[in-house]
Amino acid sequence: MVRQQRKNMSLPEVLLWNQLKGQPQGVKFRRQHPSSRIGMDFYCSDARLVIEVDGIAHDMDDRPQRDERRDAFMRSKGIDTIRIPASDILKDATAVAEGIIQLAKSRLPISHPSKAETAPPSRLRRATSPRRARGGLKD
Repeated sequence: MVRQQRKNMSLPEVLLWNQLKGQPQGVKFRRQHPSSRIGMDFYCSDARLVIEVDGIAHDMDDRPQRDERRDAFMRSKGIDTIRIPASDILKDATAVAEGIIQLAKSRLPISHPSKAETAPPSRLRRATSPRRARGGLKD
């Protein structure tokens, strides 16, 4: 079923996926990610964040109530859901994706590689450089 969903993504989903694939800014997203009970349009496991693209169908019949129950279930598992109107993605997919990436980054654990600051090389590392060991470089 998930393979079928990936093949039949809506235009807003395709536009958003084109922005989110390839680990932008070190954040990994999955598309049409299956869960034990539900499928998710996009998911960032490190940030515990579901991204749902909501078209007009999400406003019809009992869909808003179903979406709320689904979101509450995910919250009970420690996973938040953001809902993006498809029309917003059609207007500016890049801006929407940038907002999602920044939100996801803000939710990452401190130990996540994309949050790690580059530390200056240690004296030991500099001292073991092959050129330093042979006396080729001086401090």
